[in-house]
Amino acid sequence: MPLQKDPEAIERKTLQRLLDVSNAMVVEVGCGEGRLTLKYAGSARQVIAFNPDHDALRVAKADAQLISGIRQAQFTEASTGHIPFSKETFDIAVLSWSL
Repeated sequence: MPLQKDPEAIERKTLQRLLDVSNAMVVEVGCGEGRLTLKYAGSARQVIAFNPDHDALRVAKADAQLISGIRQAQFTEASTGHIPFSKETFDIAVLSWSL
């Protein structure tokens, strides 16, 4: 039997209860492989998710392509020491397991 992560979708349900990203511009700091990003990005206007780990971002981008409706997520290689979004305005910032 393959390992299932959160088969009851508790994490997604909790995110929806606590975080309303409807039509929002979202920045996610330390997105890793996009586990959380892909659970809320379908509701957002745009998500810019960044992480310094190139390999993790490859996984996130590949997974986003497999899920329909996740075209508004942009994954970028960056660190908190140099965030390359000086002029963008975001409605919500997401940090989970990043610090």
